[in-house]
Amino acid sequence: MKPIQISMEIPASVLEATNADATTFAGELRILAAVKFYEMARLSSSKAAELAGMSRVEFLLNLGKYQVFPLAQELQELEVENVSSYKN
Repeated sequence: MKPIQISMEIPASVLEATNADATTFAGELRILAAVKFYEMARLSSSKAAELAGMSRVEFLLNLGKYQVFPLAQELQELEVENVSSYKN
């Protein structure tokens, strides 16, 4: 599937505050968006990794940097399945 390009206006003062050039900032923004979408269960780990521009394993290994527990969604699903099985 062909990628879609999204452009954003970022105040120069924000870019300066990060001490990053525009390319570095854009890459960090992609990773941060991927981590947050994953944390909020809006993207699977594989889709979040795709957004971040890295492999799924690399993405999962890097979640600790952002204080996000890897495989949180998967554990949640297992808990739901476990509770459902006890009710039956």
